[in-house]
Amino acid sequence: MASLEQQARGGNYRIIFWFDGKKFSRTLKTSDDQEANAAVLRIEENIRLVERGRLEIPADADVATFLLSDGKLDKKPVLSTTLKLDDLVANYRQQLPQDSLEANTLCTMEIHLKHLLRILSPKLIVNSITQTHLQQYVEKRSGEKGRRNNRVSAVTIRKELATLRAIWNWGRRNGDVLTLFPMHGLKYPKTTEKPAFQTFAEIESQIARGGLSESEQAELWDSLFLTVPEQKEALKFVLGHSEHAYLHPMLVFASQTGARRSEMLRARVTDIDLRSNTAVLREKKRVRGMRTTRRVPLSEENRRVLQKWLKAHPGGQSLFCRLHVEAGLAGQALTVDEVHRDLKAVLSGSKWSKIRGFHVFRHSFASNCAAKAVDQRMIDGWMGHQTEEMRKRYRHLLPTQQREAINTVFN
Repeated sequence: MASLEQQARGGNYRIIFWFDGKKFSRTLKTSDDQEANAAVLRIEENIRLVERGRLEIPADADVATFLLSDGKLDKKPVLSTTLKLDDLVANYRQQLPQDSLEANTLCTMEIHLKHLLRILSPKLIVNSITQTHLQQYVEKRSGEKGRRNNRVSAVTIRKELATLRAIWNWGRRNGDVLTLFPMHGLKYPKTTEKPAFQTFAEIESQIARGGLSESEQAELWDSLFLTVPEQKEALKFVLGHSEHAYLHPMLVFASQTGARRSEMLRARVTDIDLRSNTAVLREKKRVRGMRTTRRVPLSEENRRVLQKWLKAHPGGQSLFCRLHVEAGLAGQALTVDEVHRDLKAVLSGSKWSKIRGFHVFRHSFASNCAAKAVDQRMIDGWMGHQTEEMRKRYRHLLPTQQREAINTVFN
């Protein structure tokens, strides 16, 4: 009933279909094969619904618009010439449901928006934004300096544009934005693969050879994972030097469960079951728009540390909190900034100052499990969502398995 015709100029598709004895055609304003074919299926399905009496076309409706929009529009949309980019962003912020995003996600989003509004211009009309605008954004950002005086990476730029795309799609659902986000076909600078996770000794050995800039050294330390003996040494240091009692049990928990910092901050006392030696972690990232949980086992050491911590716990729901009264804060939930500040303070000036944050203990958990040839499915289950890129960074820590595999071929 419907067919496609690709225009020679611009490559956009035109959909052609017959309805009620009349021929209709409409430019789809896309050159994407998948999107165009989806429009054909949608038109054909909606025509069937009309024929069955389940969808009624208003007498004065624009038929093509009505069928393409699944009956949501009855007239061709008029291009908005008033909605500016900063207005769209402000509307999104205002209507964002409370607690729908994590605090650190909101913080990252605001950083992205700062750059997007700065370069694209807050007064840019949203419905006039084209791929050319976005390509110019990519080129401008890739020429700027970011962390450690390095050029902003393609990964960062993609994340910034993904933030804009999420807001754009929200505006499209509300009827404020009329077209798909025009990022298809954008060209990005080449990226450099992140180095594999390495031990303290391996990183120090590379730096000792000389010839590495401060930026290159910092990137190596970003790939740090702590072996089990190193973890024990670092945790012992924290236990002996931190003035905050929660920090040691929290780090033990991270290093022996792979829990994220945000998951530990959400953890409640009732999430720990010392009889079955398990803990429930409250997730937000694994399933979009849904709070989920996963259950992880507790090692004997983790269990002993938690048992001791719970005996001294000041009360309240939060598992990790301030122990003694500090301006009435005993038992109060901790914030991301507080735990980051407390960790940096205790490690500052020591050998362990190279540890960038709580994520080092999470990655160390995965790396140490892999080094002991723990089944990857179990590691994924304990850690929650993991990307293939992350697995690749510690897959080299399976020396025995890899040696046995190569020997089955050549030995």
